[in-house]
Amino acid sequence: WKGRKASLVAAWRVASNVIRRRHMATGGRALVARMRMVLKDAGVPLWLQTSMTELIVDDSGVVLGVVAKRDGNTVRIGAKRGVLLATGGFEHNEDMRAEYLPKHGVANISAGAKENTGDGILAGQKLGAAVDLMDDAWWMPSVMHPMGAVIPLVSERCIPPSVIVNSRGERFTNESSPYVNFVHDQLDGGHVPAWFVMDSKAKSRYPFAQVLPGVPFPQGFYDSGVVHKADTLRDLADQIGVKADTLVATVDRFNGFARTGRDEDFGRGDSAYDRYYGDPTMKNPCLDEITQGPFYAIRCEAGDLGTKGGLVTDADARVLREDGSVIDGLYATGNTSASVMGNEYAGAGATIG
Repeated sequence: WKGRKASLVAAWRVASNVIRRRHMATGGRALVARMRMVLKDAGVPLWLQTSMTELIVDDSGVVLGVVAKRDGNTVRIGAKRGVLLATGGFEHNEDMRAEYLPKHGVANISAGAKENTGDGILAGQKLGAAVDLMDDAWWMPSVMHPMGAVIPLVSERCIPPSVIVNSRGERFTNESSPYVNFVHDQLDGGHVPAWFVMDSKAKSRYPFAQVLPGVPFPQGFYDSGVVHKADTLRDLADQIGVKADTLVATVDRFNGFARTGRDEDFGRGDSAYDRYYGDPTMKNPCLDEITQGPFYAIRCEAGDLGTKGGLVTDADARVLREDGSVIDGLYATGNTSASVMGNEYAGAGATIG
C-alpha cells in the first residue's frame, strides 16, 4: 500500500500540472532554467540552429572568437575574454566512435542529443589541445524502442524477480550496480547484447521501459525482436538463442539466493545504491524468485547518455596542450572536456561538468 500511495501521489501531481498548464522544473531542468534566466537577465541572445565551424586565432595562438553558420550565412563572433566550448560530446559522430570506442563499435545506441557530434573537441584538437578518456562514455544499459528511441534502464535492473544474462544464459555481474559499472562489465566481457529475463509477477508489479505494470508490451516490441515471451524458461531460451539447461540453472541458482536474501555470486542488493531502486517489501529489495510464467526476455544494449572523453582542462576550465601549456582564450566544460570523474560516475548530473 505504501507503493500504491506513492504512485497515486505522483499520478495526481502529473495530472494537476497538465490541467493547470504548468511545468515543474526540478533537478537538472531547474538548473538549466536558472542558467537560461541568467542569460536573459544579462541581455545575452540565444541563437538556435547555429553551428560553430572553426575557432578564430591570432598569430600568437590566442583564441579570439568563432566562425559559425547561422541562417545559411557565415558569421564571425569576437570574444574578448575567450571562448567557452560547451558543445557536448561525440556520441553521434560515427567516425569518432569507430576510432575511440572500438569495443562499442558504431551501433550508436545513445540517448545523447543528436547534435552532439564532437565539433568542439575537433576544433580544440586542431589547435593542439590534449584529449583524455576518449575510450569511455556515460554508459547506460538501454532498450531500443521499435520507433528508434533509446530507453535507459535505471530502476528496472533492480526489479527483484529478474536477471540479466549473456549469450550463454549466464549472469555476468551485479544487475543492480551503477549503470556505468554495469556496462563496463558488459563491454569488457563481450556481453552485447544481453537479455533481461523476468517473470509475469515482475511484469504485473513493476514498470519496465516506460511500459506500466500490468500493461502488455506493444506488439512492435515483439515484431522487432526486442521482447520475447514464452510459457517456460526453456521455450524462452530457444527464442533468444541460449542453451536452455544453462538458463534454467542460472534462474534456479538465483532463486536460491532470493530465498536466503543473499546473492553469493555478485552481491546484488548488498549496497545502499542497489537497494535504493529495489522493492522494500522483500527480504532483499533486489531479490525475488523468478517462478511465474509466462516469462519475458528483453534485449539489453550497451547504450550511453553521452561520451565522457574530451579536451583536457585545468582547474579553471582552460584547455591545455599535450605539454600542459594553456591555449589562451579557450575554455571547455561539460562533455566537451575530459570528465573530472575519470572512469567512474559519482552521481546524476556529472555529465554537466
